[in-house]
Amino acid sequence: MASKQIIRDPSHAGSWYTSSKSQLNSQLDGWLNDVKTPVKCIGPESEGQTVEQLPVPGARVIIGPHAGFSYSGPAAAWAYKAWDVSNAKRVFLLGPSHKLYLEKAALSKCTHYGTPLGNLPIDQETTAALHASGHFQYMTRDVDENEHSLEMHTPYIYKILSAVHGASPPPIVPIMVGNTSPATERALGALLAPYLADPANAFVISSDFAHWGSRFGYTYYQPSSGDAVSLRSSSKAPTDPPIHESIKRVDFECMGACERGAHEGWLGVLGETGNTVCGRHPIGVVLAGLEGLRGEGKGEFRFVRYERSGEVVRVGESSVSYASAFAVL
Repeated sequence: MASKQIIRDPSHAGSWYTSSKSQLNSQLDGWLNDVKTPVKCIGPESEGQTVEQLPVPGARVIIGPHAGFSYSGPAAAWAYKAWDVSNAKRVFLLGPSHKLYLEKAALSKCTHYGTPLGNLPIDQETTAALHASGHFQYMTRDVDENEHSLEMHTPYIYKILSAVHGASPPPIVPIMVGNTSPATERALGALLAPYLADPANAFVISSDFAHWGSRFGYTYYQPSSGDAVSLRSSSKAPTDPPIHESIKRVDFECMGACERGAHEGWLGVLGETGNTVCGRHPIGVVLAGLEGLRGEGKGEFRFVRYERSGEVVRVGESSVSYASAFAVL
């Protein structure tokens, strides 16, 4: 007898993005169609490189943002347009935990993730195998549905998978990554390394970049000369450079570390700048998993889009950064 379906409700539909199937389809089509070749790489290690073919052959791993679609939807399209799922038999979706504190990673108990476009099946066999490793716990359904970092990618995932694979898209493996230590990230990366090496698997990493402003507790500023400081609400607005240029500089330091691919280097830049990259742990897990697979240009992230919710000039303002990247394996 078939097991009972447990469908995770798309709880942020109707608020963070439209719940209308036709409107959502139209929006995604528009953003994806806006991405055209040649695509210029923009990261510190990839600047000057161009992409002439979309999707990028072998680009099985992408990083994309997860804010409300009115903010991050256009930026995420640059990652999804590059994503190669032609051979995908399953998709791993890794995102950070915004509300539940956990020190390892968590898996979904649901059988499907619902989206306004259709339901994505969950690979329960792979989920059970990961749980058996002892490095994962299960999320309650409430925790699962309260978290937005995974859900905000499911419409794009459904859209791309169904375009390539038809009405029966490959299953997904949602993974919520907690406040993991470097050792835990390396352990999780080692567990995922065989899946990363297998051409049958594709990966999506959910992350925004800098959350800047006093409401985020992060007002780090790098002047053109001298030491970095944390600006206070009473501070005069600096102009050399403007705050938004400092934010970009710090984000690009982190993007450069991601492109260089060393897990330790990634942690080092985050530690030095304190940059509030909310998906730093999922990114760290995948970087750790890729370290043994890199070589001959494989497994190197290339950033192709960088946007911000606004350009901060005064200390009392705030912004969130959105970046999209792909890695060929």
